[in-house]
Amino acid sequence: MYRLIVCDMDETLLGSDAQIPVRNVAAIKAAYEQGVKFVPNTGRAARSLGYVLDTLGLAMLKDEYVISYNGAAVFSNIDLLHPIITNGLSYTTVVQLFNLAQSRGLDTHVYTADQLYVWNMTAADQNYLNQRKVIYEEATGTLSFLKTTPIMKIIFYLADEQERRTFRRVITETIHEPLNITFSSDMYVEVNAPGADKGQAAVALGRYLGVKPGEIVAIGDNLNDVAMLKTAGLGVCVANGRDDVKQVADYVTMADNDAGAVGEVIERFILNDDRHS
Repeated sequence: MYRLIVCDMDETLLGSDAQIPVRNVAAIKAAYEQGVKFVPNTGRAARSLGYVLDTLGLAMLKDEYVISYNGAAVFSNIDLLHPIITNGLSYTTVVQLFNLAQSRGLDTHVYTADQLYVWNMTAADQNYLNQRKVIYEEATGTLSFLKTTPIMKIIFYLADEQERRTFRRVITETIHEPLNITFSSDMYVEVNAPGADKGQAAVALGRYLGVKPGEIVAIGDNLNDVAMLKTAGLGVCVANGRDDVKQVADYVTMADNDAGAVGEVIERFILNDDRHS
């Protein structure tokens, strides 16, 4: 029996137009009526998901949750500014990463628990964030104003995959400490603390709720989703996902993100699954 669904947002729950397909909304609401929790598990800031939670009927509910920043923080839907679980990066490490990126002029995102700051924003990145109603503040200068503020993660915009792989290698060759480095949305290099990933956060939230890993369904499309697909009882990659992510999934949907892939998963494995009743 599956009791908890953890789901990536962009290119998974959301269609190409950044809206939630009707099939997904109907299935999530039906699963909720059966007592199954639906938890966004995203690289984004929780406070940027207000319109998603509103659409799903999950906004401002105390016993519903969001996993944010690739697993660096977990929030109750009643308060998307103050996490109940955190696993962030040290300021010293973020400064090293920030300086490495700024020396190359890279579009750089720094996430605190309640804010996203962006340096050197490109037009393509700005369009992507605005379409998804992401709340951010453009910044200049150094990181010194964040010295006493907990930082959840830092990411870098690189549209070319080979450039992403090269910059990941530069990071690992320059910064000699454990880091969790992943790719997302085919444009970002994401850096989290070594113990922070979508899978460990899903398990931690499950423990908090009394849900076993085997009772969790995880749905995603990209490399930063692999950890949760591997740790969940059922790991799903949507049809439009990367081939290397499909290889680690237990199930690959027939539908893509525009055709309600998440709805397909819920219909097949929860609403029409005798094991769930």
